[in-house]
Amino acid sequence: MANRRVKGIDDQPISNVRWVPRSWLVTNDYNPNHVAKPEMQLLKRSILEDGWTQPIVVFELEPKKLVVVDGEHRWRTSELDDVSAMTDGKVPVVTLRGERSDLMIATVRHNRARGEHGILPMAKIVGELLTTLPAESIEDRLQMEDEEVNRLAEKDGLPTVISREKKEFNSGWVPGNE
Repeated sequence: MANRRVKGIDDQPISNVRWVPRSWLVTNDYNPNHVAKPEMQLLKRSILEDGWTQPIVVFELEPKKLVVVDGEHRWRTSELDDVSAMTDGKVPVVTLRGERSDLMIATVRHNRARGEHGILPMAKIVGELLTTLPAESIEDRLQMEDEEVNRLAEKDGLPTVISREKKEFNSGWVPGNE
């Protein structure tokens, strides 16, 4: 794969998605990416609600032995009973070809190319969601803490969300008085 260009639709890995038993996959021994427990819960929720939207990228060592290049956390999530039941224990995979060094580079590129969520764009999303959904629903579906939703709403200019459970200001503070 070194300096090889993938040409044409039929040569694209995504053109050849296969459903295989999750037991055929093994993790690689070099993945630098780690996902915290809250994000793993969010990944589970994403697969349960949205379905499998991304295949796991693998390298085929031999038939029925596939090494995960990208998607280790999707693979780990696929062992959970409710996720596994969706597809009878199978996971979607696409296969890359190359040497170990090519696969290590592919893993790093996949991890680094994802980017990060900016606070202001996330605040806008939460602000818009709050116009149609209760905060509790946003917290649950995005696996956010109450405080995180409140802070993002405040950043988006929605201070009323901060005190959504209180209809009035505390009697110890009167607007305009110092």
